[in-house]
Amino acid sequence: MKITFRIKYRTIWGEQIAITINGNKKEPIMLSTSDGESWSTTLTIDKNNNPGQITYQYSLYRDGKFVREENNTVVHHIPENIDSCTSFVADDNWRDMPYHSFLYSSAFSKKDSKENFSINISDKESYILFRAITPTLDKRNAYLAISGSGSYFGNWGKQRAVTMQQVQANEWWALINTAFLQFPFEYKFVVCDKNSKEIIEWEGRENRIISIEHMQPGEIYAAQEAEVKFYSHIQKVAGTAIPVFSLRSEGSYGVGDFGDLKSLVDWAVLTHQSAIQILPINDTTITNSWTDSYPYNSISIYAFHPMYIDLRKLPTLKEKEFQERYEKERKILNELPKIDYEKVNEYKREYLRELLKQEGNKVLSSKKFKEFFAKNEDWLLPYAAFSYLRDKYSTPQFSSWPEHSTYNSEQIKALCAKTSSAYAEISFYYYIQYLLHEQLLEASNYAREKGIIFKGDIPIGISRNSVEAWIEPYYFNMNGQAGAPPDAFSKNGQNWGFPTYNWDVMEKDNYEWWQKRFRKMAEYFTAYRIDHILGFFRIWEIPSNSVHGLLGQFVPALPMSVNEIEQYGLHFQEEFMTQPFINEDILYRIFGDKRDEVKKTFLANKHHDIYAMMPEYDTQRKIEAYFKDRSDEESNNIKEGLYSLISNVLFVRDRNSSKMYHPRIAVQNDLIFERLSWQEKEAFNKLYNNYFYNRHNKFWYEEAMKKLPVLTQSTDMLVCGEDLGMVPDCVPWVMDELQILSLEIQCMPKNPEHEFGHVWEYPYKSVCTISTHDMSTLRGWWEEDYDQSCRYYNHVLGHWDTAPKEAPGWLCEEIVRRHLECPSLLCILSFQDWMSIDEQMRNKDAEAERINVPANPKHYWRYRMHLTIEELLKSDRINNKIRSMIDNSGRI
Repeated sequence: MKITFRIKYRTIWGEQIAITINGNKKEPIMLSTSDGESWSTTLTIDKNNNPGQITYQYSLYRDGKFVREENNTVVHHIPENIDSCTSFVADDNWRDMPYHSFLYSSAFSKKDSKENFSINISDKESYILFRAITPTLDKRNAYLAISGSGSYFGNWGKQRAVTMQQVQANEWWALINTAFLQFPFEYKFVVCDKNSKEIIEWEGRENRIISIEHMQPGEIYAAQEAEVKFYSHIQKVAGTAIPVFSLRSEGSYGVGDFGDLKSLVDWAVLTHQSAIQILPINDTTITNSWTDSYPYNSISIYAFHPMYIDLRKLPTLKEKEFQERYEKERKILNELPKIDYEKVNEYKREYLRELLKQEGNKVLSSKKFKEFFAKNEDWLLPYAAFSYLRDKYSTPQFSSWPEHSTYNSEQIKALCAKTSSAYAEISFYYYIQYLLHEQLLEASNYAREKGIIFKGDIPIGISRNSVEAWIEPYYFNMNGQAGAPPDAFSKNGQNWGFPTYNWDVMEKDNYEWWQKRFRKMAEYFTAYRIDHILGFFRIWEIPSNSVHGLLGQFVPALPMSVNEIEQYGLHFQEEFMTQPFINEDILYRIFGDKRDEVKKTFLANKHHDIYAMMPEYDTQRKIEAYFKDRSDEESNNIKEGLYSLISNVLFVRDRNSSKMYHPRIAVQNDLIFERLSWQEKEAFNKLYNNYFYNRHNKFWYEEAMKKLPVLTQSTDMLVCGEDLGMVPDCVPWVMDELQILSLEIQCMPKNPEHEFGHVWEYPYKSVCTISTHDMSTLRGWWEEDYDQSCRYYNHVLGHWDTAPKEAPGWLCEEIVRRHLECPSLLCILSFQDWMSIDEQMRNKDAEAERINVPANPKHYWRYRMHLTIEELLKSDRINNKIRSMIDNSGRI
């Protein structure tokens, strides 16, 4: 049997089209052409050695080197069991990303939605295989069919159409004997109702035409695959965002757990929601104190936090005294209004250690555990060793460990071997991660069964005291600190402390580190949020000697030379512009009557009234160390004042070249800017605006397009990006091209001319919300700035009376309703904002609903629901209201 592949792709000199069969990218098959546009190749398949289903994908090579390949949303394949035919000809289109490709994701498509394609052919006949892709018809209780000219297609009749079969998710085929057809013929794809069999929608385009002069007996011609678009059924869904740790049930242990997720799914189903979004759930155990509550500072990108284990799903302790003790502590912790992070983790770990003694051998010798271990050994083994060594040496700072400070895989394997004296401790971490995996997978599968999109969160950074930094240091720049430039959350910028990525190294293996991370996440989630997606364009890197984020620079970036700076009309003065400018006036304005004390301790007089920081205090980290044991308000004010002195510069030196510079971010708000003449200010602002908003657009676009296509196509999860902050123009270009959903928040409008976003203008490819974990809730925001709330009340909501000081339930309901009715594909609101619509159900204390304050790097993440999920499920009034609002908005 011969299989011929044909595709039209206009190439230039030196380019060639290739095809890979069954994913074998190491041996691409080159196609040939006579005109640089029509490419083909023919393979001979031995009928006696049937390879089964054949999948294939086209790619482009230039001068023998791989350039690009088709989008893999749906993979080309050839029917099985076509042995009776003598020739199969596939007429293909190059497959770029489908229209609304996000609807092909696992969030919307059931990957098991397929049938066995029936093949009943004769080598005496010829056939046409019709192929089409279109998303989510299975959600509509509908199927794809063909209607057209000629009696076989019903002469365009409304009730007569040729049924197609769904051969895999979103892909439909029909094989038709050419004896039934009259060439040429016209046709269209249509949607038919599964119950009535009637056509309920026609594709909205001109008729398709097939005209074939002659086909040989035994030949199957696969017509060009069609991407079919239907517009009448625009899907929109509603959902809830809440951290797992914030869940509260009657049986939880003072913190939400994976078991509580199933109850949350039940509430989502009850209220006709279709999505649940959570924060990162990875292990953050660094100090064993409450500071580990920060969920974005994980020690492993794979391991889950032990506190999320649902102890109710585990056997009880046989020691009755122990069991009663833990049950007593559970009740005490579960009554607390907020999480006691330290006690929760202390008691849960103790319980799990007792249970390991009781059940460990049975679990660790089970078939299911062995399968789990074999599949996850590459990360599980070093994670367990890291956790053991962290506890043994009382520090996660592996560089200070007496042994194993530098990772050696053979030594760590020996340490983790069953014959090792450390195995009893190390196996504890195997045991915990296995239990967590089983419980999260159960919750995830339950969400899928109930039609709930389960959305996770991928942090942009990793802890510098993490397993990954230990075992794969070449992927990271440990001398830099990742953060964010100043924004609405923090006037001094945010310093997350994470190491930055060595993207050049990651590119060499096609970002396999990220791909593995995404693939692991896809085991549990059908959608994910990329935290700080801007980091894939450029990251804000802060020097290791800085505390605030003001002295950072974007990496990668295009720094400026002195000559280029002066082309803007700004005379460059290196000492004045790159060293902290300090004079008597500045000291008085920052420190007041404490200025003499500051001068005496921290400053050296250079000349006249000009000062410089003394060498022992010339960085923010040195200042931080000086004030380490001083926490009174006066000391804190002096410390912050010294920080501001050190960042009082106009330009920051480039990290790689001392003769290249970056304008200091937000320097217009600092005292050094006042020293410039109006001409200098004008020149600097022109330079500044070009640098931050124009200079890098093409450069950063290309940087993102190296990484994001690879990563977003590595799984079939729905991709959402957190694109807040200082967003360059190239970010929406990339997100639109790759169909990554944006994040829309009304109080953080994308249009700088608007004080508040216009919800009716939100793009369909977006996630809209009212507040995030880094913000005040709707009620908290309303109370923060009354003048702003009044403007919102009058100009956005259109009320002309006086705005209430606090947000009443009816007002919150109106705001929620407007968001539900907006064009965004996903409307995911925080649990607190859902509750805000009912004054009897919501927390009486709006401030207690706050999850995080980004300006405070030591914030304690401990918010909990103020009622149990069991109580919530019984609350008919608010549940009926939410369900009605969602139904009326069309988000079903």
